[in-house]
Amino acid sequence: MEGKVKVFTGTGDYIASQELQNSVNVAVALQRPLLIKGEPGTGKTMLAQSIAEGLKKELLIWNIKSTTKARDGLYIYDTVQRLYDSQFGDHDVADISHYIKLGRLGESFAAQEQVVILIDEIDKADIEFPNDLLWELDIMSFYIPETRKTVKARHRPIVVITSNAEKELPDAFLRRCIFHYIAFPDAEMMTEIVKVHYPELELRLLNEALEAFYWLRSVGGLQKKPSTSELLDWVQALTTGGIKPEQIMKELPFLGVLIKKDQDFKTVLQRLHSDGKEVKPLAGIPRSW
Repeated sequence: MEGKVKVFTGTGDYIASQELQNSVNVAVALQRPLLIKGEPGTGKTMLAQSIAEGLKKELLIWNIKSTTKARDGLYIYDTVQRLYDSQFGDHDVADISHYIKLGRLGESFAAQEQVVILIDEIDKADIEFPNDLLWELDIMSFYIPETRKTVKARHRPIVVITSNAEKELPDAFLRRCIFHYIAFPDAEMMTEIVKVHYPELELRLLNEALEAFYWLRSVGGLQKKPSTSELLDWVQALTTGGIKPEQIMKELPFLGVLIKKDQDFKTVLQRLHSDGKEVKPLAGIPRSW
């Protein structure tokens, strides 16, 4: 490599543990895809943004859906546009290359400088999707049969892949990745995260908010536990609403910022009643419950 090799250490708005920093730097050094797992809200997607920012690289994002096919990330042949142009006769439709558009992975290969590409939520696609990408991720090139041309990576991109562990990924795919599981932040780490976003936050309010937050996450039977991003939104709501620290555990104000499912509201209420606590109307819970 030319020049000084940059090392990822996190960024100003993304606190990365030492283990996570090591995983990122090993993946970059070995030129292997970095596979990130963890429950929703642990910062998997934001990690790719932080890597790009920290290493001064452009970020490309390929959002995976249930209908996504591996070829979509390589290139798309726009047959509809070609047919449309042929009907009006004002375009040279004989040159198929005019109707080939690179997908996100293809763009990362064609980039003039090394980029970071995020393949986000890979387990949303069908089970064959990861296997269909093995060859391209290994040799960093792909063939376009319509034009009989091969697209080769100018610079091997830094590949970050996220998974919510909704499906098991194939062993052959896993063998080619550097794996890291992002555990949900403990109270100490979460304190650092909140302080990054709200450096002027009153310490007592922060401590009370964290106590209530982790208490909510400890409630058994929740369909969706509140995440880091929801905690940050809640802290903003508390400060904007002028909530005092002593109100937080007593009233759980603006609970709808943290709890998003009807059944979870009921579960939290049942837990509160069993603990002998009462929540005031400020929490935003329907009076009928």
